[in-house]
Amino acid sequence: MLGNHAAFEQSMDAYISSNTGYPDMNLHRSVLFASLVAVSALSVIPVSPARAAAADNLSGDAVPGVCMLSREAVFAQAKIGQAANQRLTQLTQQARDQLVNQRKPIDADIQAFEQKAPSLTEAQRKEQGAALQQRMQAFQAQAGELDQRVQLTRGKAMERIGQQAQPLVADAYKNHRCGLLLNRDAVLSGNTSNDLTAEVVQGLDRKITTITFNLEQLPAGARNQATP
Repeated sequence: MLGNHAAFEQSMDAYISSNTGYPDMNLHRSVLFASLVAVSALSVIPVSPARAAAADNLSGDAVPGVCMLSREAVFAQAKIGQAANQRLTQLTQQARDQLVNQRKPIDADIQAFEQKAPSLTEAQRKEQGAALQQRMQAFQAQAGELDQRVQLTRGKAMERIGQQAQPLVADAYKNHRCGLLLNRDAVLSGNTSNDLTAEVVQGLDRKITTITFNLEQLPAGARNQATP
């Protein structure tokens, strides 16, 4: 995702490995960026039509005291959840742009190394190949750290929204005379008349609609683990 150099990099890795004695650089770019993209949304996939149809066919009678709530739907549908999703997407894109910019000079130096390698002595190839490998490892470590920071930021944002929603959930639970609260997303089918989700979403929208945050810093211990 940092450039169309996959085939070139594979040959470069093999070249450095065979000519320097160092292992392949093994970039794993798609994995690193896939993880950044994966954490960039707070919403979840909605219930499929097939599942909804099954629920309609097996509605049955309401069970007194049994209520349901979808936290995922609350995060996805409430305005504050949508605002958090938009902000997290923005922060994730900034992290991706930062990695792209840092990767460009490494790509340029790898290409230059390949072009001049035939004219270098074995000692020079080993020295320069090792330096390139160290730079790539540092880049991978930074990408992994950014990934962890995005995930940490997402968790903190959801925690803040949850704190805002908790009193609303408690009020709805009491008003509906609930004795048991189930995760709606784990219910295959049945009567959903005691679903508190919409009520909580409406309450959140009346209470708060915006949220702002920046990319969280990793704790010292986690930062050290992210660096090989």
